[in-house]
Amino acid sequence: MYRKQWNKFRAKKINFLAAGFVALLLFTALFGPRLAPYSARHQVPGSVLTSPSSAHWFGTDSLGRDLFSRVIHGTRITVIMGVSATFIAAFLGLVQGLIAGYYGRMWDTVIMRFTDILLSIPGILLAITIIAVLGPGLNNVVIAIGIGSMPQFTRVVRGSVLAVKEEDYVTGARALGQNDFLIIVRHVLPNIMGPVIVLATLRVAAAVLNAAALSFVGLGAQPPTPEWGAMLNEARRYMRQAWWYTVFPGGALALTVLSINILGDSLRDILDPRTYY
Repeated sequence: MYRKQWNKFRAKKINFLAAGFVALLLFTALFGPRLAPYSARHQVPGSVLTSPSSAHWFGTDSLGRDLFSRVIHGTRITVIMGVSATFIAAFLGLVQGLIAGYYGRMWDTVIMRFTDILLSIPGILLAITIIAVLGPGLNNVVIAIGIGSMPQFTRVVRGSVLAVKEEDYVTGARALGQNDFLIIVRHVLPNIMGPVIVLATLRVAAAVLNAAALSFVGLGAQPPTPEWGAMLNEARRYMRQAWWYTVFPGGALALTVLSINILGDSLRDILDPRTYY
């Protein structure tokens, strides 16, 4: 089984490129700030808006800060925000989906109507509303995006639980006297994690993009934090005279979202039960 899934993954060379870039992204998030040539806030006198060179690979920004160093430092912020927001969404969605799908009846009605209300509001608008209540900042952005992404996990988990709880091994466990908690943990949860993992991978990319969008409009990271969306906001007024100011942060953001989406699509193919045989 695993050999077939591996062969399916390596059949597309772009999967290796995406996985390699995601691995590089994680490495940069962990160790990049130690290897960056400059501090994210270090200003070089007389080097305002200088083009890329051997001294500054990505050029400098409007305050003379090394753009390469700021992009590297921003990688850690981007990864943490994307993963944290997705973890919040997945955890809350798992709990709600398990309760709604396994117990049904009133629990299902209440949880799914609440989910429908959240789904009726565009995700970015819901995040902006939550931030308006909590206030701007990285932590509040993570919470807002996590809550905004929760309904998708709730629906996927509920649908998977409805199918799994009717299987013979769940019926057998119930006949043997196992309580609901053990049945959910031992039999239901392990058999619904495939779709959840795939959705989580795709939602990380969406969380990264939404976090950058919120920072771009001033609701997320605040200057001088080196976050990619905030950097693009600073760079938009210099687009004509300093092309590198927007190209490198924007390129890093685009490649990150693209790579994670490609990796998520490949995981969807690999974890699809219909491809096991």
